[in-house]
Amino acid sequence: MRDLVSVAFAGNPNCGKTTLFNAYTGANLKVANWPGVTVEKKEGTMTFEGQKLNLVDLPGIYSLTSYTMEEKLSRNYVLSGEADVIVNVVDASALERNLYLTLQLIELGKPVVMALNMMDIVAARGMEIDLHRLPEMLGIPVVPVSARKRTGINILMHAVAHHIDGVNHHIEHHHASGGHMHDHHGEFAMVYSDDIEDKIDRISELLEVKYPEIENRRWYAIKYLEADGEIMEKYPLKLAGIAERSYEEEIINQRYDFIEEIIAEVLVNKSQREAATDRADRILTHRVWGLPVFAGIMAVVFFLTFAVGDWLKGYLETALDWFSGGCAEMLEGIGASQLLVSLIVDGIIAGVGGILTFLPNIVILFVALAFLEDSGYMARVAYIMDDIMSKIGLSGRAFIPMLLGFGCTVPAIMASRALENPKDRLRTIVVTPFMSCSARLPVYVLFSEMFFGKWAAAAAFSMYILGIVVAITVAKIFSLFSKKDGENTLVIELPEYKMPSSRTVYVYVSGKVKDYITKAGTVIFVASVILWALLNFGPSGMVEDMSLSFAAIIGKILAPLLVPAGLGYWQIVVALISGIAAKEVVVSSMSVLFGVGNIASAEGMSALSAILGNQGFTAVNGYSMMVFCLLYIPCAATIGVIHRETRSAKWTAIAVLIQLAAAWICAVAAFGIGSLLAF
Repeated sequence: MRDLVSVAFAGNPNCGKTTLFNAYTGANLKVANWPGVTVEKKEGTMTFEGQKLNLVDLPGIYSLTSYTMEEKLSRNYVLSGEADVIVNVVDASALERNLYLTLQLIELGKPVVMALNMMDIVAARGMEIDLHRLPEMLGIPVVPVSARKRTGINILMHAVAHHIDGVNHHIEHHHASGGHMHDHHGEFAMVYSDDIEDKIDRISELLEVKYPEIENRRWYAIKYLEADGEIMEKYPLKLAGIAERSYEEEIINQRYDFIEEIIAEVLVNKSQREAATDRADRILTHRVWGLPVFAGIMAVVFFLTFAVGDWLKGYLETALDWFSGGCAEMLEGIGASQLLVSLIVDGIIAGVGGILTFLPNIVILFVALAFLEDSGYMARVAYIMDDIMSKIGLSGRAFIPMLLGFGCTVPAIMASRALENPKDRLRTIVVTPFMSCSARLPVYVLFSEMFFGKWAAAAAFSMYILGIVVAITVAKIFSLFSKKDGENTLVIELPEYKMPSSRTVYVYVSGKVKDYITKAGTVIFVASVILWALLNFGPSGMVEDMSLSFAAIIGKILAPLLVPAGLGYWQIVVALISGIAAKEVVVSSMSVLFGVGNIASAEGMSALSAILGNQGFTAVNGYSMMVFCLLYIPCAATIGVIHRETRSAKWTAIAVLIQLAAAWICAVAAFGIGSLLAF
């Protein structure tokens, strides 16, 4: 028995690879009912019948011809030979499309096991797949599974174990219809036309002489005939008299001819009933009604986020008041210094606790987003946005990372790897931070509820719309200064609608809640302590008057820059600076800066509103503050991922400057227009 065996999960986007990977490893990697969620190679381990396995979840690909970063990553891993067995996860409801990659994987000569997923959708359409004929025609084991329901996964791993043990490594193949598959050097490969097979043999002979280290020469010979640039550059070969042009089109056509034969043999009862998905899409992807429906759905999401979230938030506010008061009494009872009491109660509890009370709003938002993602609706949003995106020089696919930005900007920027065009990718990275991430929600809740009353949800919702508008506008400005690279046609798989999995929703939401609480206990905790120190100490030492503190000195220097936006208050400036660590810190900073405990409660908001009102801070200033928080410098983690993905300090700096400029311009405009309307 070997110490460690590597098993790679390969397949089309959105076929269930990551769900299957999570089922085996116990991991909680993000899954969604739309393509492009996995953009990195993920690894996990498990032990099966005493054998330790290293499982590798690869980004989804449609073929072994690579264009995007994620496709190159998957292809390079498959070609590296690191995988001992490849589990080809196939969406049974889209068998014809999925089989193209299957044939290419089989041609590699590696042991392949097919995991035939989503059989429930096939049954719902009134169709059947012949599970005896399919493995006969492909020459590989085929195991029906349900990754979501975790059925068939033990049988699948048994099939993998057989390959590891050498059993079924060379399966006897019987093909009654004329031999489109045959045993080639002990492995199965598709038989092409006589002309192409002759060229494959001749190129294989050349490879054997010049590159004897290449094991599967047949596969490489096919790639030469397809004029694969990476292969030809890595292994230069003179093909004069053999292949003086690309035969890619012929090879693709012959593969699809064989796939059609397979479908004709294995797909039973082909007269499909109209899927519920098709009926729903008549409205949800309609050219006229699609966008209003999306806006309506998001409006409902924010109504629930505020209406239900605020009701639940009240319980946390009461608990925080009790805890804060109890801690103050206990510390005073044991004779703690006033400085220590202030640090713990006014600094730590007010800062961290103020953020935690917004947890119900955050949970409801993430539950709604998880439902929309897992239902399959989010892919439709990218589709209906395609016309708008194409007008600004981007593909509708670029809207997918932007949509992910509603949750967290960091993975959203990483999702831009799915874009083929480098210019598209760069523009998407720059504009994605304008999408309103969940970390900004506490800011919206605080200011909208303080100043807009029953219109609080509408005020917060407008931030999400504004973020999309600004992102599109900046992308359009970018396109005016760069050459057009041709048409940006969107080709995207629209998955079946389905009832969201309770497990998927739970894993998604619990992960986000854990991150939120962890951030409150680390970044926000540290930021609250640092801010408390900056507010309580100045050049002369400890100060009673905050206006003499280090924080006030910094804020007063920068405050004039924000006067046109109605934000020329040193406390506001300090809160915004602290928000660079994490956007939630803006709220905790406001609590510390203005000495308001339990800032999320009705009493806390009323107290803060009165303090701000005495300084001339009105609803117009509050809306300007929301706009600035939406658009200004992203958090430190986002800046880091922009640098990592662009590999350029220059473009990272440009992105930050663009975001600062957009925030200032839009906040000034909001304050100016609001001031005019107020009179």
